[in-house]
Amino acid sequence: MVDYIDDWPEEISNGTVLVMVKFLDYALDTIGDNPSAVDAFMYRLLHSADYSMAKFSVKHFTDFFRGLKKIEIILSGVDMPSNFSKYIDRIHHLINSIEPFRQMANIGTDEVVPQHKSLYFAANVRGNYKTEVQELIEIYSRLDAWYSMALAVKKYNLHFPEFVESEHPFFEAKGLYHLLLHNPVPYHLQMSPEHNFLFLTGANMAGKSTLIKSVGSSVFLAHIGMGVPATEMKLTLFDGLISNINVVDNIAKGESFFFNEVQRIKNTVLKINDGKKWLVLIDELFKGTNVEDAMRCSLAVITGLVKVKTSLFILSTHLYEIGEELKDLPTIAFRHFETTVTEEALSFSYQLKEGISKDRLGYVILKREKVVEMLERL
Repeated sequence: MVDYIDDWPEEISNGTVLVMVKFLDYALDTIGDNPSAVDAFMYRLLHSADYSMAKFSVKHFTDFFRGLKKIEIILSGVDMPSNFSKYIDRIHHLINSIEPFRQMANIGTDEVVPQHKSLYFAANVRGNYKTEVQELIEIYSRLDAWYSMALAVKKYNLHFPEFVESEHPFFEAKGLYHLLLHNPVPYHLQMSPEHNFLFLTGANMAGKSTLIKSVGSSVFLAHIGMGVPATEMKLTLFDGLISNINVVDNIAKGESFFFNEVQRIKNTVLKINDGKKWLVLIDELFKGTNVEDAMRCSLAVITGLVKVKTSLFILSTHLYEIGEELKDLPTIAFRHFETTVTEEALSFSYQLKEGISKDRLGYVILKREKVVEMLERL
């Protein structure tokens, strides 16, 4: 559909469909199935408000059918998947087999519709063919959604991924970036059963969360048939995506931040223990407890999760110390984002590199933002 964006009909808008839907349920006084010019004159005289409503609505119906016919013509000769082409075939059948639909589809943009024809169309779309009209509205809604997706692919220069068949989960992306960044630094990332766990470290603002969200959003987009923000991407079909990001406490339930972190991990373990392919994203594990406790809990979680070979995991953490205890686990890949500090100024390359980061920049940021100086003046 990307190749036909510029040819897409402009007749149909959200307002067009809204008017049609409202008219189908409008309490309109009865109109005959095939009113004559005299009938139309009398109806306009005796039911002026309803006549005005019918005439106004029929203009939108003619725009709708004209637009559907253009879509059908544009895509009729295109080689498409069966689940797509069946809708185009259905449009063709309904417009050409139902006389009022065929006539409305052939009415020109500025063509004046006679009074009796307006009432004829109004009566038929509400009475004899209401079900078919509703079906066509549903079909157009699907096509419009796909058109919007195609428009996004073209506007943001997205690329369609390649799905590979494999019993084991696989993900590889080149030139991957976060869609919301204006000047992103692209990543190259590969994950497989041999290295199914990415242990990600780096200072605050270095790019850990952005990488995790880039992977998650790209996999989601791939699974709904969209292009992805990457120059190349290969992946298996995943059965689900689990994110442990932005966990919060719940005052109403009396649940602490740490308790909810534990519950999210518990739910993750319950889900991935089914032999299906999962992509699991965990950002800053166990921030809700002290460092020593967080390290112990993190080690327990990581050494447990790596046993699951049917899933891929990305986990970011500030607790670089536990990396030493994980180095003997062959399926863990260690990556980091580095930060350069010069005269209390910070510089981030946002390049994904091998190894573990040991950067501790909290105090540097506090000092750079003049908070330390402000505190000393108190």
